[in-house]
Amino acid sequence: MQTPRGRGRRFHPAWVVAAVAFLALVGAAGFRAAPGVLMVPLQQEFGWSTTVLSAAVSINLVLFGLTAPFAAALMERFGIRAVTATALVLIGMGSALTVLVNQSWQILLTWGLLIGLGTGSMALVFAATIANTWFTKSRGLVIGILTAAARYQLVFLPFIAMLAQDPGWRQASLLIAAGALAVVPLVLKFLKNSPADVGVLPYGAAPVDVEAKEAAPVQDSGPRTNAAVRALQVLRRASKVRTFWALAAGFAICGATTNGLIGTHFIPSAHDHGMPETTAAGLLAVVGIFDIIGTIASGWLTDRFNPRILLAVYYQFRGIGLLVLPLLLNAEVQPSMIVFVVIYGLDWVATVPPTAAICRETFGADGSVVFGWVFAAHQLGAAGAAIAAGALRDATGHYTYAWFGAAAMCTIAAVISATIRRHHSRREAEPAAA
Repeated sequence: MQTPRGRGRRFHPAWVVAAVAFLALVGAAGFRAAPGVLMVPLQQEFGWSTTVLSAAVSINLVLFGLTAPFAAALMERFGIRAVTATALVLIGMGSALTVLVNQSWQILLTWGLLIGLGTGSMALVFAATIANTWFTKSRGLVIGILTAAARYQLVFLPFIAMLAQDPGWRQASLLIAAGALAVVPLVLKFLKNSPADVGVLPYGAAPVDVEAKEAAPVQDSGPRTNAAVRALQVLRRASKVRTFWALAAGFAICGATTNGLIGTHFIPSAHDHGMPETTAAGLLAVVGIFDIIGTIASGWLTDRFNPRILLAVYYQFRGIGLLVLPLLLNAEVQPSMIVFVVIYGLDWVATVPPTAAICRETFGADGSVVFGWVFAAHQLGAAGAAIAAGALRDATGHYTYAWFGAAAMCTIAAVISATIRRHHSRREAEPAAA
């Protein structure tokens, strides 16, 4: 048998694949920043309620979460390249078709169904699949970089907000579509399905490990066609473990207080207080910048401290921030608001590393799949918060009760996280292995 090439190359093709994957995630992230910016212009033109637009975002968030556990199965069956290209086309179509809408149900189809399915196929599992398939060395670094690419959504906000104001929200939607579709040719040409496609081993693999060239995205999931079945089997096993439900509940609240509430309704709420949309979008962009810093720092802390305590601290600090937010919203940006966006940014997805660590500790080899289902709970929580906050805004004329309710939920998440018992993790892992 011939040994795959690539050991002596100075530049391994895995890095080309990682670069294209990075661009694909950035292209897919464009829409994730859009709803909060485009809500007000759509309301002004069509008179749709906040509840209707929030429902579209909720459908998107639900599909984003529920598609993720099965995305690996699709990539195994049809290949990484085909699934990624199709996902980007769905995002581009959903954003482009938005300019033609004139009925409220149509926004549910474009924002909700099409873009939800597309972004769901480009979720965290995509970064993990690229890293596990193409890399043996530097796998953690690659996952970190690709996860950071997915967080670029908030950095796009000021630019999308400016376009939404002049020349208008339709041009902003078309630009988002163009950003997603522009990456498709690069994906089709350079995003190979596996190292074997170009006759090399994964980056960092030794030549003697020839079998590594056949590495699958989920290496321990059995036959290729059984990946989806395994995902459901893991869910069934994990559902018997208390720790799973504690993590899912906490992560649902995490999603509710980030993507669902702040990500969707911060700009409209700031607009209610007289703040220009571009200014509010700039504040969320700052959240995005510090989000990346906070996630890296949280990973470092997770290696050194009890992840349960970290989760409790993160959730409680977030709750305090939401509790005081109604007092900080104003027509002009005050220093206290800057402090809020920096702290909230550092805390935005700082919960991911300790949550993933507890999944690994408790469920062993099933840990990554369990984390996929916990992430689905995150998006379900986000969807519920998005529509509930919109309904509260329509009923009361303000978001104050939404902020206070979210603060209370964060306290609940902090208590749940702190009471996850470390000494029961080994015993609880047994059902997951049965």
